[in-house]
Amino acid sequence: MTTFDNTLNADGALIVGAGLAGLFCALKLAPRPVTVLSPKPLGFGASSAWAQGGVAAAVGEGDSSHAHAVDTEMAGAGIVDHGIAESVTAEAAARIEDLARWGTPFDRDDFGHYALGREAAHSANRIVKVEGDRAGWAIMQAIIAEVRRTPSIRVVEGITALSLARDNGRIVGVFCRKLGDRYSEPVFIRARATVLAAGGLGGLYAVTTNPPGVRGHAMGMAARAGALIADAEFVQFHPTAIATGADPAPLATEALRGEGAILVNELGERFMPAIHPDAELAPRDVVARANFRQIQAGHKVFLDTRKVLGEAILTRFPTVAKYCLDAGIDPVSGMIPVTPAAHFHMGGVKVDERGRSSLPGLWVCGEASCTGLHGANRLASNSLLEATVYGARIAEDIGGLEPVRNLAPFKGIEWNEAEGEKAEQVLRDLPAVQNLRHIMTDLVGVERDATGLKQALRRIAALEANAEHVTSAYLNMTTSATLVAAAALKRTESRGGHFRTDFPETDDKNWEHHTTMTLEEALAIRAGA
Repeated sequence: MTTFDNTLNADGALIVGAGLAGLFCALKLAPRPVTVLSPKPLGFGASSAWAQGGVAAAVGEGDSSHAHAVDTEMAGAGIVDHGIAESVTAEAAARIEDLARWGTPFDRDDFGHYALGREAAHSANRIVKVEGDRAGWAIMQAIIAEVRRTPSIRVVEGITALSLARDNGRIVGVFCRKLGDRYSEPVFIRARATVLAAGGLGGLYAVTTNPPGVRGHAMGMAARAGALIADAEFVQFHPTAIATGADPAPLATEALRGEGAILVNELGERFMPAIHPDAELAPRDVVARANFRQIQAGHKVFLDTRKVLGEAILTRFPTVAKYCLDAGIDPVSGMIPVTPAAHFHMGGVKVDERGRSSLPGLWVCGEASCTGLHGANRLASNSLLEATVYGARIAEDIGGLEPVRNLAPFKGIEWNEAEGEKAEQVLRDLPAVQNLRHIMTDLVGVERDATGLKQALRRIAALEANAEHVTSAYLNMTTSATLVAAAALKRTESRGGHFRTDFPETDDKNWEHHTTMTLEEALAIRAGA
């Protein structure tokens, strides 16, 4: 393999991350030049491709973007930015049409209208889906094909970003390494505009539905560069990950409960109706805590689809059915064992309505960002919507780059599947990484308290201090973990995805607002823990 220079030029915008947010932004930038960095081949390792439910959009008869915004604000437990919710939901129909125009085969009825599903906390059927539970995969396949056809987009696979580069206070690119080459000299890729779209942090937890590479790298990079972080404490735990012991845990989409599936324990007792008037369709944080408490009490929790779906689960929800069958579970005649799992981060790098971070030259979109749309608890299927809306907004905001017909490939960077998979497994198996993931699950999980959060912060600090090789990749993880735990310690109330057993009530007088902090502030909280 040929070697490459230590400095490369993106010749335009640089997008770090190749999920829906990053690729949508790249397509909206066309014909302006853009370079997309992806640690794996396109379509592999992106959380977007794993999304089962679909895209929330008020495109059905009798529905409205305002009603969608109201549902979003109610789910967000009082701290959703009203203007952002109204503007994002108003753009939903246009973004759906973009996806359809680029080839996404959304489910339609005999008249060509979108066949819409229902998910928890939505007041109407507004989930635009594909084959029941294949929306993320289908959208990504269509988007990737469109990206491959677009000459102004240069995709660089097999390279991972480590740190943001600053010059006179402005972000001017990123430092990277070829995936698997942990100790070589970093490569600097210079860019006129840098877009961070590298996902969330679910993989910081021992039980997660996220792809293995999603471990808080994006937020960690931005925080280490000085960016302002918002709502870091709000981690959404999906209530129905399939409890097979697999890492990551396969997901049983919320759409199953939308179809009428119920939650029961091993005694056959249905517990959700006594907890919330919407029962299994209560907001995700409510259902996740109910499942968590059943498990803590020594019970097992099951999702029962037999009565409402029966054999239809095999064709209407093929992804879930395959997960079950691969694990030796018959979803037709048996119940599906489930458990809460880290799923989505409502917090992230604080951005404005255009996707601009607090650092000049850096835009952030997708799960890496905190736009104010989700508040304390994301409404189901709003994540893919947010990714497309902010991908488009950032592309419009960047502007001014010279159109070009083609971009030459970066020589010497090519994907080696065996090397890439080995590097990922090595990182996952490192004792320090395993320890960090268990700290987060045990002490910064579905339920938290001051004693556990302080212990978590001390243990994270000790992991950093005692790590044999403190790489940038590992620092990005411990940085994100520190921010989540510090923000959770600071917020002395319970709201949405953040539940403090020592402060179980919601405190609107003192906490009906976003939590913002820099890494410096988080480290000060950690030092005092």
